[in-house]
Amino acid sequence: MEPRIETLTEKKLVGNRLTMSISNDRTRELWQGFMPRRKKILNVLSPDLFCMQLYYNSLDFKDFTPDTRFEKWAAVEVSDFSQVPPDMHCYTLQSGLYAVFTYKGASSDFGDTFRYIFGVWLPNSEYELDKRAHFEILGDKYINDDPSSEEEVWIPIKRKQ
Repeated sequence: MEPRIETLTEKKLVGNRLTMSISNDRTRELWQGFMPRRKKILNVLSPDLFCMQLYYNSLDFKDFTPDTRFEKWAAVEVSDFSQVPPDMHCYTLQSGLYAVFTYKGASSDFGDTFRYIFGVWLPNSEYELDKRAHFEILGDKYINDDPSSEEEVWIPIKRKQ
């Protein structure tokens, strides 16, 4: 599985966020709270959904455990922050270099792909992790927890020093 390398331009996102860990996974709660309210965001640029993770410390996967806490977002891209519904949050996704993997399969089966990206591909590539947001784009081929689902996995990278 080889990624394409892309330079992302800055994006403005509006959505909901929750702090969680793998052992205290609140993803279902996050999306159940966001999906019914997403229609209240009026200046949306596309129907794609963003599932974003913000890691509090420099992400070193040899130290990553099931109890490592991070912030997860359910969001959409907007043209500006002028029409943010109450109780939703804004985030500016920084521009930068990303490795983009296409994942096909149920989200519950993503673990093997995760281990490949961070345990095989990244250490053997000319890149290292950059300290920016990680995210998935859930487009028109995404079907929640379905084996035929497809999504893009965006990993922030920079050339190794």
